[in-house]
This record gives sequence, C-alpha cells and structure tokens, in this order.
Amino acid sequence: MNSIGKNENYPIITNSDDLYARALGLIPAVTQTLAKGPGQYVKGVAPKYLQRGKGAYVWDVDGNEYLDYTMGVGPVSLGYAYERVDDAIKKQLEDGITFSMMHPLEVEVAELVREVIPNAESVRFSKTGCDVTTAAVRLARAFTGRDKVLCCGYHGWHDWYIGVTDRNKGIPQAVRDLTFTFNYNDIQSVIDSIDGETACVILEPVVFEAPVGNFLHRLKEICRQNGTLLIFDEMWTGFRLALGGAQEFFGVKADLACYSKAVANGMPISILTGRRDVMHLLEKDVFFFTTFGGEALSLAAAKATIEELKEKKVPEHLDRVGSLLKEGYNEIAEALGMNFTKCSGFGYRTIVTFDASAGDPLEIKSLLQQELIKRGILWGGFHTMSYSHSDADVKYTLSVYKEVLPIIKKAVDEKNVRGQLRGEPVEPVFRKTSNFNMKPKKVSA
Repeated sequence: MNSIGKNENYPIITNSDDLYARALGLIPAVTQTLAKGPGQYVKGVAPKYLQRGKGAYVWDVDGNEYLDYTMGVGPVSLGYAYERVDDAIKKQLEDGITFSMMHPLEVEVAELVREVIPNAESVRFSKTGCDVTTAAVRLARAFTGRDKVLCCGYHGWHDWYIGVTDRNKGIPQAVRDLTFTFNYNDIQSVIDSIDGETACVILEPVVFEAPVGNFLHRLKEICRQNGTLLIFDEMWTGFRLALGGAQEFFGVKADLACYSKAVANGMPISILTGRRDVMHLLEKDVFFFTTFGGEALSLAAAKATIEELKEKKVPEHLDRVGSLLKEGYNEIAEALGMNFTKCSGFGYRTIVTFDASAGDPLEIKSLLQQELIKRGILWGGFHTMSYSHSDADVKYTLSVYKEVLPIIKKAVDEKNVRGQLRGEPVEPVFRKTSNFNMKPKKVSA
C-alpha cells in the first residue's frame, strides 16, 4: 500500500491546467481517447494529465498520487510498469521494432492465442479494437453475401457502428441504414430484427448484466438457423472474464471473436480470431492489412502478458478482489439505506450506478468522484481491476467508501448535490439515436 489518502485538501493541479490550456485550440477535443478526456472528470478538481504509473498506482503531472481504478481504460491488466512485460519489450527493442519482412513473434503469439482462445482456428493481428471489429464485419459480409448488421454494445469509431449514435456526422446515410441495434438479454428484439439480409450479429457477450435464459446460446442458434455469423466483441471480456474470454466462461463459440485491451498490458495490439473457413477469405478476397500489424514490441508484450495471465491465474485474482470490492460497496450502501445506488458487474470490472429518482445521476457520480479523488482514488464510475490490485488496496478503498458515501447520502437527502460540487460535473459520452431497436428495412424487389 502506498502513501495515498493523506491529503487534507483537494489536489493541486496547476501543471495539469497549464497543459490543458496549451492543448485547447491545438488538439481537437483535447484528448486522443474520449474516456480519458476532461469531460469524464469533475472540472477544477480532477487532474487532467498523468505522468507515470507503477502497479495499481499513478502520479499526475503535479506529483499527486492515486490508486487507479481505470487502468488505462482497460489495457493495463497486470499493472503499470509490470516487470515481466517491460523486460520483454526492452529485450525486443534491442533487436528492433518494425521490420521489412515478417517477424517470428507473429507465429509464436498466434500459436499462443490458439491455445487459450476457443475456436481460434485462425488468428490475425492489428492495432486497435475497432480495427478487428470492422474486419470481422467485413468478413461476415463477404462470407454471407449480405450487408446488414445487428449490434449490441460499443464497437469503436468506424462508420458501420458509430452511425447509430448521435456522433454520426460524416457518415453517409446509406451506411447508417445498414446497421441496427438490439437489446441485451432480449431475444425477441433479435428475432424481430434478424432477416435474410443480416450478415452478422455482433455484441459484447457480457458487460455488467449477466446473460439470462441461455441468451448467448439461443442467440447462436438463431444466427445459425438464419445463416448469419455471430461475432463476439471481447475487448473487455477477453483474457479477464476467463483466460479464453466469454467463449470459455459461458461455453459458447462465436464464428468470429475480437480482442484487444487486456492482452498486452498497455501496448497497442488487437486480435481477430475465428472459424478457418471464414477467416480464409482474408487470403485473397477480403483486404485487411496494415503496416504496423506485425510490430514486434507489442507482440513481445502480448506474449509475456498472456504467459503471465496463464501462469499467475490472473482472471481468478481479478474476480476475487473485484468481487470483494463490489460486495463491500453494496454492504456499505445498504447499511446507510442508500437504495438509489449499487455496484454491479463481474469481479474484473464493476460499475457504480445511481437511480435517477435520487437526482441527476451524473451529478451524484461527480460528487462521489470528487470525494474519492480528494482521498487519493482515481475513479471514473468503474472498478477496472488489475493483477496489481491487492487486498490492502480493496480494504483502503472500502474504508474510503465508508467515509464518503454518507456525504453523498446527505447531499441527496438535502437535494444539494450540485451545490457540493467544486467544479462542473462529468459529461455523457454519446447517445444512440438512429436505427435503435428497429427492424431492418427490406430491400425492394
């Protein structure tokens, strides 16, 4: 346990604010990753720039220390500056980063992925999550000869998906008209939407709500009967929910599955896996190549990370410490009579939510975040666990919740949450607005 939690006041963030002022007008939206941007934190209280990290801790550019429950928005599965992974990167760096021909790590990591991921008959690498979800959709369209997509969850910034949100400027209407959404755990919404023109159903196999009534198994059968490919977007579940992700955990094999975040402990890499007969189209028919797909530092990091995840049984650790945190939060809230908040999800990643009956959920979240930051905890609504999060970290966090949740309850009871905020509250990311739970339009004969 490090020396967090000793601040009597909110952190001084002068250097963060100076950097932010320099970024305004130069970097659109001032951030490369929306979830890391200042809109997701209480303005005037939270730091904006982090300088370094070690284990489960980070330090901002003003030297303030925090216990981190965001972990790079997911990629840091083992911990910051994790020795085994960093050593693998350094060793590879001595030989080079990107080469003029293929590198042996491409084969070695593909073989390792095949060992741990169900149905990984073929394996391809890229750099970001939306690279491989888009490649999977393109493959499904090529394999089925169909165009329409049903989706559930978040799948990246590419045209085929982002057109269903309110950030869809620049997406041709013809592209928007090809993607539709359905509700998780609502098999009827799938039945009502799927048709002979549906190339694929792509979804996050689980987020915070567990599948009910064999939802994933039924979904697979509906897709099979309809000649539609089932694609799992396992950015969050992969290597965390189980080593083999949701396919292993729930015993359901998708036709294609996509991975990124947890696999290389922060290095940029993504993985597309699936049926050989579908993936075979990548040989000639479907173009999916990129200069940095075989970049060796990320592959070295992935190899070391997967081996560490396997040897240390990391998914089991994530589930244990994360479940302790979830159950502890709910016990504290229940004892205080705070029936408007709960912590839900699986151990590796849980979310704290607030019922609108208590007031504006974003304002309540902001007040909780503000008080956690004062006490040395960096929190954006989620507990994203890493192998470096210890029992002592969980114990400290629960002690902070015992101190802070009464502050939240008092502010809610007095209807003065906004008045307790020392800055502007957090902002929503985006809303889905088009083709939402709508049956695809039939192509005219």
